[in-house]
Amino acid sequence: MKSNLKKNLLLVLTAMIWGTGFVSQSIGTDYVGPFTFLAMRSYIGGIALLPCIFFLGKISSPDSENKSEKKDIKALVIGGICCGAALFAASIFQQIGIMHTTVGKAGFLTALYIIIVPVLGLFFRKKVGLNIWISALIAVFGMYLLCVKESFSVERGDILVIICAFFFSVHILVIDHFSPKVDCVKMSCIQFFVCAVISTVFMFILEKPDFSAIWSAKTAILYSGVLSSGVGYTLQIIGQQGNDPTVSSLILSLESVFSMISGWIVLHEKFSPKEALGSLLIFAAIILSQLPKEFFARFTRKDRRKLNV
Repeated sequence: MKSNLKKNLLLVLTAMIWGTGFVSQSIGTDYVGPFTFLAMRSYIGGIALLPCIFFLGKISSPDSENKSEKKDIKALVIGGICCGAALFAASIFQQIGIMHTTVGKAGFLTALYIIIVPVLGLFFRKKVGLNIWISALIAVFGMYLLCVKESFSVERGDILVIICAFFFSVHILVIDHFSPKVDCVKMSCIQFFVCAVISTVFMFILEKPDFSAIWSAKTAILYSGVLSSGVGYTLQIIGQQGNDPTVSSLILSLESVFSMISGWIVLHEKFSPKEALGSLLIFAAIILSQLPKEFFARFTRKDRRKLNV
């Protein structure tokens, strides 16, 4: 019981790091362009994971490699490249979106990937429970309240963050495909460097990186790179080991709540009653989507008993 409590507390800390990371992303855009910010934080994230790989004992000696391990290396490289490309697409839409919307809204809209993932799973012939469809409907209504104004217009930033949630869903599905075959920490490290390289290419094509500006954004970049990427990912792995995946997902979804709180405290962002209700509905949909089937089975059994009486 105590070990589960410690792991759950680590996951709460992870959610807090990720949620407050939206603030650093917002502050970073005041100094550098989105591609520059993403490139710098990705390089730092990859470098931050290198000691994690070492201390977690994930490095295997070259002498112990056999044919199966060589196949794992191939899968590791392919998986890292695919994850890095998906991470780049998701992160850049999020980074640009935050420039045109609030941190709180970005946090709730990004968390929609928890609902989008099982829906996308339909294309891979994975069954989707009734709770997912109900959650999707609640989330759509929540998005309407959160994003759509009285003039029936939607802010550009909100649309970009919703697209970001879609690509994060693709990212999760790619991880789901490769993670059983490879070392997850190593693959994460590779994905950060792949994302960094792609971002660097676009940085030089579309932006004019300035070292003085990058230095001015150093605090935001370091927070996003070291804490959100390196530390956050490592804490997630430790917290999820041997823990109930449903409980883990529910705790990590607190990321959206922490983003709203940090945006309110640091950036003095405010939610209207309509936006607050929309955020509450999206969060409720996220929780509903993660409830196990057994939870609903209990109610159906009770209903059947009543009918038999």
